Amino acid sequence: MIITREITIGKIKIGKANPVVLIAGPCVIENERSAIEIAMCLKEITVSLSVPFIFKASYDKANRSSLDSFRGPGIKKGLAILKKIKDKLDIPVLSDVHCQNDLAEAKKVLDVIQIPAFLSRQTDLIVEAARTGKVINIKKGQFLAPWDMVNIIKKVESCGNKKIIITERGVSFGYNNLVSDLRALAIMQKLGYPVVYDATHSVQLPGGRGASSGGERGFVEGLSRAAVAFGCNGLFLEVHKSPEKALCDGPNSINLPVLKKLLKQVKSIQKAVYPVRDQPDSRPTERRSGAVGLAGRSS
Repeated sequence: MIITREITIGKIKIGKANPVVLIAGPCVIENERSAIEIAMCLKEITVSLSVPFIFKASYDKANRSSLDSFRGPGIKKGLAILKKIKDKLDIPVLSDVHCQNDLAEAKKVLDVIQIPAFLSRQTDLIVEAARTGKVINIKKGQFLAPWDMVNIIKKVESCGNKKIIITERGVSFGYNNLVSDLRALAIMQKLGYPVVYDATHSVQLPGGRGASSGGERGFVEGLSRAAVAFGCNGLFLEVHKSPEKALCDGPNSINLPVLKKLLKQVKSIQKAVYPVRDQPDSRPTERRSGAVGLAGRSS
């Protein structure tokens, strides 16, 4: 494991020799009740396993495949739901922001502002997000090499913000397919900031269903275990109570029983491979190389 700087999100610490942090939740807020139910279940699981946890869900999924795809409740209702989850369950919340105009309201609620992979080179959005002073999670674009992230990091740092997390979610490999090269985790950690592995988007098949994306959730567990063994600082997982019925990214989402089993395995792997220090109150109340190392039908 490459030692990165430590980023604090409330009482959670990610990076350095801290335990793997879980960022998890549904792809999009479908309604208030389901979002709160999933958040409650996730908190119960992570507290029972002493896994640091950040809840994630999109209030507006602007980068859907089709005009007819479900996008979410929108910024006003969506942020209100996220604030309720944050306040009532005492957990940090993350959501992606697709346009600069959202930042004034989003920064009032979000603990982590996420820059979507498709927008990872949008300078104005990144700079304005950095100026909020919030922790910024940048998803590496499917079209970028891991070493390209240095330029994006510099955009955030130019605003005096060094609260940065980088998330790997695979790279485009031909049409409607992605692959995961786990070397990217180490390459990006050398840039100095914590690196998260997004295992569920890494098994997405973009546009694989024509008007929507497909996915191969059967690979999520294996890739997650491999990424933790390789030394990632966090896991990003889309979780739904009934993935088959999810309104967004169902084919690559996992259910709660799978998550609980996976987190137990992840903790064992990290303990066996890397010495980490426990977070006393981790229960939320914060160059290039050669051929591809690990590839598959994954994003």
